[in-house]
Formats: sequence, C-alpha cells, structure tokens
Amino acid sequence: MIYEVSLRAVGLAVGIGLLAAHAVALAMPEKVSAWLKVFPRSRPAGLFLCSFAALWAFWLAATMDLGEFSPQRVLICGVILAGAIMVPMFAEEFLAVRALGILALLAAEPLLGAAFLRPEQSRLVLVVLAYLWATTGLVMVGAPYLLRDAIDWITAARWRYLLVAGAGVAYGLALIAVSLLFYGA
Repeated sequence: MIYEVSLRAVGLAVGIGLLAAHAVALAMPEKVSAWLKVFPRSRPAGLFLCSFAALWAFWLAATMDLGEFSPQRVLICGVILAGAIMVPMFAEEFLAVRALGILALLAAEPLLGAAFLRPEQSRLVLVVLAYLWATTGLVMVGAPYLLRDAIDWITAARWRYLLVAGAGVAYGLALIAVSLLFYGA
C-alpha cells in the first residue's frame, strides 16, 4: 500500500471535506458561483493546483516502490519536475481545470487503497466516489472546456446550483455517518 490510512479516517476526511465545501456553496451562492465561473481560466489557481499536483506526484515517485522501474527513479522525478515547469508555460488554456483533473486522479488512489479488500459493503460509498473522481479527472485533463460548460449550466439556474450543492452536503453527511457507523477503526 502506498498510503497507510484506515477506511474510517479516509471516509471521515472526505465526508468532512465534501460537507464543508458544499455547505460554503450553499451559504454563499453568489460568491461561490462567481468564483466558479472564473476558476477554469484562473492562472493563479492553475499555478497553485499544478504545483501541488507536481509536488504530490514527485513525492510519490521519490518514495513509493517502483518495482522494476526503481533504477529509473531519478529520471521519473526529473520528468515530473520538467513537466511541472513546462505545463504552465505551454498549456496555459484551462490550466486550473487540467491541474484539478490531475489532483482528482491522485486523490482517487488513497480512497481505493483504504477500501481495498475490506468486507464492509458500505465501502462502496467511498469506492463509487473514487471512481467518479478518477473518471472526472480524466475528462478534465483531456477536455477541460467541459468543466467550464458544466459550471455555466449549473450556475445558470439557481435551483440547479442549490440541488448540486445540496447533493454534495447530503453525500458528505452520508459518508460521515457510514464512516462512524460501519467502518472499523
């Protein structure tokens, strides 16, 4: 395993994160909607998220068991650093969305790792979310304009925005409840 975290810890962390983010979206719909609309082309957000993704990927490459690729560890770390420098230079369009997609791909693994070989059927609440993040991450990296279009569609009608934010709060609460009730410590 790459990450040594319990299913309960991951479930609680993700549930609290979902609850907090979507509660803020419900509490301040105008501010959050305005921020969401500028996010896809935000250069500062893109640089921050790209740097964070590069640091995470570098840490993984530097510390995890690469198996038969271990002799190439330095090369892999160098490619990650070169990518961290060149991507913001040459892929400026929707940099924030692409970096968020990479982070979604990186974040899916701890969820799946914590749920791996666990007997609880309720682990699927977390596994489904992990696969949604991974699939969405792939789409955001490959077709980042789709997130911009989705944000425009969701924020165009107040009821859709509130429905999505409310669904995030509900999923966060459900994940917290499942983590506390069914996931062993």
